[in-house]
Amino acid sequence: MLNVFDKSHSIAPLGYSRWLVPPAALAIHLCIGEAYGFSVFTKPLTQSIGITAPAPGDWSVAAVGWIFSLAIVFLGLSAAVFGKWVEEQGPRKAMFAAACLFGLGFLVAALGAQVHQLWLIYFGYGVIGGCGLGIGYISPVSTLIKWFPDRPGLATGTAIMGFGGGALIGGPLAVVLMKYFSTSASTGVPPTFLTMGIVYFCFMLVGVFLVRLPAPGWTPAGYVPPAEGARKLVTTRNVLVGDAIKTPQFYLLWIVLCFNVTAGIGVLGQASLMIQEMFPAHFPHITDAQIKWSAAAAAGFVSLLSIFNMLGRIFWASSSDYLGRKNTYFIFFALGIVLYALVPTFGRSGNLGLFVAGFCIILTMYGGGFATIPAYLRDIFGTVHVGAIHGRLLTAWSAAGILGPVLINYIRQYQIDHGVAKADAYSVTMYVMAVLLLIGLVCNALMRPVDERYHAPAAEPAAA
Repeated sequence: MLNVFDKSHSIAPLGYSRWLVPPAALAIHLCIGEAYGFSVFTKPLTQSIGITAPAPGDWSVAAVGWIFSLAIVFLGLSAAVFGKWVEEQGPRKAMFAAACLFGLGFLVAALGAQVHQLWLIYFGYGVIGGCGLGIGYISPVSTLIKWFPDRPGLATGTAIMGFGGGALIGGPLAVVLMKYFSTSASTGVPPTFLTMGIVYFCFMLVGVFLVRLPAPGWTPAGYVPPAEGARKLVTTRNVLVGDAIKTPQFYLLWIVLCFNVTAGIGVLGQASLMIQEMFPAHFPHITDAQIKWSAAAAAGFVSLLSIFNMLGRIFWASSSDYLGRKNTYFIFFALGIVLYALVPTFGRSGNLGLFVAGFCIILTMYGGGFATIPAYLRDIFGTVHVGAIHGRLLTAWSAAGILGPVLINYIRQYQIDHGVAKADAYSVTMYVMAVLLLIGLVCNALMRPVDERYHAPAAEPAAA
């Protein structure tokens, strides 16, 4: 029975519409994208014993924060380790594995929350669920690229947009469930984890059974592959994953992704606090009512950034099909440098509108970087092992997930400890981010076609 998940059983029949594949990918990414909304569990988890307020024996915010960090670390590690397996086994088996791991992660986390053992939540949501995140994230990439050789950016952008938008579904869903399950003796977290694990597993199965691979030799009607050399950075050859990591292009793209993500994720994680501290006149802390209004308005700012993060994924990835991937990343870095350098000025001038607009644009490029990188890899390394190469490259995300928040938090605290006002404590951080983007700009400018010695033999491109 399990052979239904085999690669050979997922070949599309004659007449199958390729436009059914992006929804299959979305079914996976909208689920695993819940990770971006995990912060809604922070307060309830820190009040597991006290229920209405932290009590002796409750976990600290810092300790709970490691759950999300572990999930992102294992996302990158699992994508790197299992990337080649995903290519070999096909999208259906990979998506099923991702559904099992992601759902199981919630179930183990539910047990940990129920018996108040934080290590079980680390292991469940962070390690097991994180592996589901990594495998699920890369599983549709090479399939989409094979179905859309004419529009790889549009295809991968559509799917990865789902990951950016997953929190817009997962966060509110978790809040509703916790409210429903909460009692005088429970915050409702354990049954919420249990319910979400089951619901997400079932929804991900829709993607598992919907996804198909194109038949060997299939091409879209009217599609004419570009001639060799027609576009300088778009190859018609293939580079296998073992050879790809030997090329300078891989490491240049690793830095490109890492620094683009570092700049964005650092801001995204501190957006609420940042806007309150940089615009105290707009977010006064005088009365209880004003404090609540301030927090709500700041939360609205974070939600706005999440929406632009999601929209940027489809906009920039689609645009890259016309602009070219190298030119698109040039825009990310050049415009990003300008905006990060200007943000402190916007803050000092008290111009809230320009501040918000600047960060909304920055977050479109943060999301756009994620969505454009698979098509960039396809252009440079070909299609045969693009999913596996993408998996290796996602270790840059793991590094950025630590580097971005650390830079924001520690530089801010250093400034405050040395007498800098909170409203001005982010200026140096923004300038540091601009420098990182400058390094990314240089690395992107250095991108060249892969040397021919790394190309797989044309007669057997899929050989390991």
